Amino acid sequence: MIHCKCTSKEFIKLANSANKQAFVNYPYIITREKVLVIIMEFSSETSKFKCFDGAVMTCYVAAPKTKTPNPAIIVVHEAWGLNTQIKGVADRYAQQGFVAVAPHLFSRQKDLTEEAIQRGMTQMWKLPPEKRNDPAEMQKLIASLSEEDRKIVNFFFTGRETAEQAMTKDLLSCVDYIKTLQSVDPESLGITGFCLGGGLSYQLATEYPFKAAVPFYGANPKPLDAIAKISGPVFGISAGEDQRITCGVSALVESMIAHKKTFQLKIYQGTQHAFFNETRPVYNKAAAEDAWTLALAFFNKYLKANQ
Repeated sequence: MIHCKCTSKEFIKLANSANKQAFVNYPYIITREKVLVIIMEFSSETSKFKCFDGAVMTCYVAAPKTKTPNPAIIVVHEAWGLNTQIKGVADRYAQQGFVAVAPHLFSRQKDLTEEAIQRGMTQMWKLPPEKRNDPAEMQKLIASLSEEDRKIVNFFFTGRETAEQAMTKDLLSCVDYIKTLQSVDPESLGITGFCLGGGLSYQLATEYPFKAAVPFYGANPKPLDAIAKISGPVFGISAGEDQRITCGVSALVESMIAHKKTFQLKIYQGTQHAFFNETRPVYNKAAAEDAWTLALAFFNKYLKANQ
């Protein structure tokens, strides 16, 4: 672990040194007088755990090299599945002293590769947004697709509710798995996710007493009144130009207030859905860096409170 205090000028000099790439990944905390630089060495591996129905799910585990148990964060992927970008997010959390576990929620669906999903989604996006909730228009689209693309559209759209219910159960199985890891403090668990994973993060917060949750541009939990069951603090992050998600923000905030939850929300004006993902065309560097800083501070506050 690199752990040092320096002035702002010294920090800039360090950031331009041979360790520049590590510093680019935001492993520092700015205090009133000093810059506290923390980069923890970590190890990573591909692992597996058993799901609620006996199926085996693959996951990526990144853990800091420490002698004591650490708080843990479940990192829930976007609709693209467990890919290099999501593993990179897990690595960044491990650098900051968290065990990060990113399950591959499509482990059962072997044909749901990132490339196949991209192709199927492209076909779906050809349908204007106002027609995507029209059953007749959806059936026309599905009938025109190849068998492989039809599976993708059915999974993510016509069969979305059923798929998300199964993924919610799988994530609860992931919680059980994480609690068996010797590197984890089972009393300090958090969850974060993006897009599909953002909605699942909201949903899981209603199903398990996480100490902190940070959903990125995720759909509201179903039913909305399930918010009453949330026990830990929630920090929602949204994109200003993401109408599909932001149209539900008012109801989300009202319910959080009605049920007296610890909740904060930040909407990044002018950004698009998936602005945090540096591999997508809509990536917004300034917003992503700020969101990372705030998310990290949130998890540090609520998951490391007793450390």
